[in-house]
Amino acid sequence: MTIARKLQDYIEGEGVAYDTVAHHRTATTSQSAQAAHVPGSRLAKSVVVHHEMGYFLAVVPSTHRIELSTLQDVMNRRLGLASEEEVSTLFADCDTGAVPPIGSAYNVPVVLDESLGNVSDVYFEGGDHRTLVHVSGPNFRSLMKDAQVARFSHPSG
Repeated sequence: MTIARKLQDYIEGEGVAYDTVAHHRTATTSQSAQAAHVPGSRLAKSVVVHHEMGYFLAVVPSTHRIELSTLQDVMNRRLGLASEEEVSTLFADCDTGAVPPIGSAYNVPVVLDESLGNVSDVYFEGGDHRTLVHVSGPNFRSLMKDAQVARFSHPSG
């Protein structure tokens, strides 16, 4: 599949330079980081969260875990993880579990963990389990310009 069409159209429409990194098929973002030989702290992981009014993406480094109670406080809502069916409906051109963090391409709001705020370059799932998209840190922040930024994760371990 390489990069999802909606994602590609959005990034190119924003005039953002990017490249892709192919890797063998993986099941998790941590495995993707290893397979593509990129630091997990620079691989943005997207988690689709639902609430009573709809959905949003919570975006954290692949090396981190979301603190759902903290995220509920940040969003001032009761939250839960979206089901695979819900995710497939929202991100129809992406493989299950390979959701890109660029919610604007899909009209899905984003909450970005502040730990990704100053990284020099960022990698993220491009819509399948074999391709990462790579952008500079400033370009990532430009793509995430509409995101709410907060601290709601901690390193896994």
